[in-house]
Amino acid sequence: MSDPSEHGDRVGGMARDIAEVPAAELITTVAVHLMSSAAVSLGLAEDGERHRDLDEARKLITALAGLVTASAPDLGPQHAAPLRDGLKSLQLAFREESAVPDEPGAGPGEAFTGPLPR
Repeated sequence: MSDPSEHGDRVGGMARDIAEVPAAELITTVAVHLMSSAAVSLGLAEDGERHRDLDEARKLITALAGLVTASAPDLGPQHAAPLRDGLKSLQLAFREESAVPDEPGAGPGEAFTGPLPR
């Protein structure tokens, strides 16, 4: 049986580690993970068709859009622009992969980004 104080030490250590990470770096890291997962769910990764799940991709792209849109003013253009570009690429890839096109403004993340150009 482990000592409860060991758990507290580990949690305290993790909190100190997290506290040392700048917010922009943490937000960017989370966004990259969302992008990667969305790309896999769109079937864009190696052996992609096996992992293709457009329902999952829609959720991930929408979460990414919310994160990017909400955090962009604090990230500044050097961090926000590449995230917006990646998001737009995923939104367009979703449109191409979808058998039934969404109405303008109803695609994944478009509630946060506005409708994609047709």
